[in-house]
Amino acid sequence: MSSRALRRLKGKQRGQEAVVVEELTLPHNPDELAESEEEQLDTASVSPPSHRKSKKNKDRKDICAILEMISDAEKVSADEDLEKLDINKTSDTGNIDSKSNSIQGPNEPLSSVNKKKKKKKTKVKSENVQKARALDDNIDLLLENMEQSNGLTLQNDCGGCDRRLVLHVEHRNLNPETELKKYFGSRAVLGDQRPRQRNRQFHRNTWMTSPKESWPRFSRPGISMTLLESKDGIQYFTFEHSRDYQQVQFKFLDAVESMDPNTIVALLQLNPYHIDSLLQLSDVCRIQDDQEMARDLIERALYSFECAFHPVWSLTSGTCRLDYLRPENRAFYLALFKHMMFLEKRGCPRTALEYCKLILSLDPDSDPLCMLLLIDFLMLRSRQYDSLLQLYEDWEEHRNLSQLPNFAFSTALCHFHLSQQEEIKPEESDQAKHKADQMLQDALIMFPAVLMPLLDLCTVQPDATVTSHAFFGPSSQIGQLPALAELTALYVGRMHSLWREAAVMLWLEESVREVLCRIDANDPLVEDCQNKRKQRYQNAPRNIHRHVLLSEVKEATSSLPLEVTTQPVMGFDPLPPVDSVISYTRPVRQHVGASNESTLSLFFRSLLPNFNLQGGLRQEEGDMEVARAGQELNQEVNRLMVAMRDMLANIRFQEPPREDHPFRDEEEWD
Repeated sequence: MSSRALRRLKGKQRGQEAVVVEELTLPHNPDELAESEEEQLDTASVSPPSHRKSKKNKDRKDICAILEMISDAEKVSADEDLEKLDINKTSDTGNIDSKSNSIQGPNEPLSSVNKKKKKKKTKVKSENVQKARALDDNIDLLLENMEQSNGLTLQNDCGGCDRRLVLHVEHRNLNPETELKKYFGSRAVLGDQRPRQRNRQFHRNTWMTSPKESWPRFSRPGISMTLLESKDGIQYFTFEHSRDYQQVQFKFLDAVESMDPNTIVALLQLNPYHIDSLLQLSDVCRIQDDQEMARDLIERALYSFECAFHPVWSLTSGTCRLDYLRPENRAFYLALFKHMMFLEKRGCPRTALEYCKLILSLDPDSDPLCMLLLIDFLMLRSRQYDSLLQLYEDWEEHRNLSQLPNFAFSTALCHFHLSQQEEIKPEESDQAKHKADQMLQDALIMFPAVLMPLLDLCTVQPDATVTSHAFFGPSSQIGQLPALAELTALYVGRMHSLWREAAVMLWLEESVREVLCRIDANDPLVEDCQNKRKQRYQNAPRNIHRHVLLSEVKEATSSLPLEVTTQPVMGFDPLPPVDSVISYTRPVRQHVGASNESTLSLFFRSLLPNFNLQGGLRQEEGDMEVARAGQELNQEVNRLMVAMRDMLANIRFQEPPREDHPFRDEEEWD
């Protein structure tokens, strides 16, 4: 039977045999070339091939020679890496191949040659397996060294913990449909969505938002991102506005001063992707209970930002920074925050948590929107208990998270939920329950003003021993400092829904009884915490006030100080930093103060003795055109006032008829 028939029986075709690279070598000198030619002659005498087969064998040898040269080059580069890492190397396979060629003589029979080749194959394969394992280990070490040299393993300056693990963001979790599919299934979320082929717009692929067909056609609004510097593995970026975008920004500020939303709508019709206009109009729609339109405008703003990202910018690395002191960067913070709040209300806490970590990673040191007051709530809602405890352990040393009421109570609640899980061992459950009891008691001693408002919002009537006790009574509410009252009201207003479970309430009741026993026993921790409350929480920083305004928690908003509530707060830039970095300023606009008033208000002001139409006019020296326009306007208004005075002077009212009128008809009033 021919070799071709044998291959067909085995299910193989020509050219499918495995090629062993180590067996195929090129002769290094003319003597070896002659020996190989003699070898070919001997094999030809045993089984003389045809001219076609010899040509194919020659082509195959040429291909194998090329493969051998490539493998030799790879081995040389791998050996150089091994020398740099000071690792013992094994002998090169090229020497083994040359020795095997010298073993085979020109006059040996073909069967003995095949046996020697089989023995040599097993040896070479075993050596290659060992060398491949060594190379894999060495490549891993080499990659680790490269990452350390490039600064990818970020260590924080305060505690030595890895912030990148805490602030790591996953791309797939930025899409709310990923979370909704887990709850309801892909068919319920997507439905029969088929893209329309007619008039279809091709948008750029983005991670944060998906462009909609109802949106206006995208054209770059004039926003760009610039890399300022790279230091210690961290990249510092900033957004920049072009000249045309600055002019649109000035028009937007004029529209805000007019207090008319229609002017912002008109501006958006001309510039559909202007960021601040989208943010401000979204607040207007939200106040009017148009939640769908408000969310759509925020998504459009995020899409405009994502199209302006720098090529080096990364959402998931946790090493990209944006300075909140620059006004161009604040809109990105606010758009992310508002989008996060919409996702949380929509029932996507896991997706909202990713955006919360993204905002925190933009500036984790200063935290301009104070995301640490919110991240524990989102982690508890999405049941990320291990992540919350990891964040608390990593950041406690340099951020003192235990001094915030939300972390003091949330970590205790986290340990309690872990102790209630069925898949853990009984020993671990008891240990977690004991840890939760201890942390909750310490939190109640440190922040006693949390208990009564929390029970009130949970519609739970406390025991008489608790309400009559001086530690949890009304004195604890009245005597706390304003900054602490603001933090307490924020936590209670946001987190009370997580404490309504029956098991959690029973656990809270047990802890309150233990706290009362410790207070009656004169526990030294009680006095220590009281001194800490008096020394700390004197004044809340500006970022906490900004967070309360953006969160819109009623209980916390009512506790804001007067210096915050008395000043105007703009939705596109609430409570800007005092030390802002201004890149461009708005030009001084010359306007006539009385020209914005109605004619009727001008008339009543003209009745006053100190009326002067030119009083509100701001004129610069040498500006004759503005002065001339003011004079003409004054003349026109004076003419109008004279006409209105004449009209009022000529008004006559008809008197009602008297009873003694001589010409009165008796049946007139019947």
